[in-house]
Amino acid sequence: MEYKIGIGYDIHRLVKGRKLFLGGIAVPYHKGLLGHSDADVLIHALADALLGAAGLGDIGEHFPDTDKRYKGLSGKDLLAEVQAMIARKKFSVINIDLILIAEEPKILPLRKKIQQNLSRMLKIDAKAVSLKGKTQEKLGEIGQKKAIAAFAIALLAKRR
Repeated sequence: MEYKIGIGYDIHRLVKGRKLFLGGIAVPYHKGLLGHSDADVLIHALADALLGAAGLGDIGEHFPDTDKRYKGLSGKDLLAEVQAMIARKKFSVINIDLILIAEEPKILPLRKKIQQNLSRMLKIDAKAVSLKGKTQEKLGEIGQKKAIAAFAIALLAKRR
């Protein structure tokens, strides 16, 4: 079995008038993330980690924000397309580790729901999905509640 590791990162500005999506679920919050798609930072970081591990580049190459087909694209649909891409290369997901960096909303009350949702979407055990929340200790754009960022790492195995 051949194993590959990928890392991903994403950041989006928080704005009024948009829904907030994290890990493929709608999160009750008074702001949402600004982006061409639904701006789900967790899924975007995860998609980059999966694509990177499979040697397939990044989401900007496959889902450019200049392409009207991807306007409003949900994180769920993006992740499904990425999963199909890595499956065509005979890769399967072993585990993922995610970090959400935000002052608000707090991730702890949402963690299990997001983990279960991502495990269902990726068809892996929920124990193979790790999610941690961190703050910026009130520093910078994230610390001032103006943005949310995420890091992801993914381990893939290639079937022979």
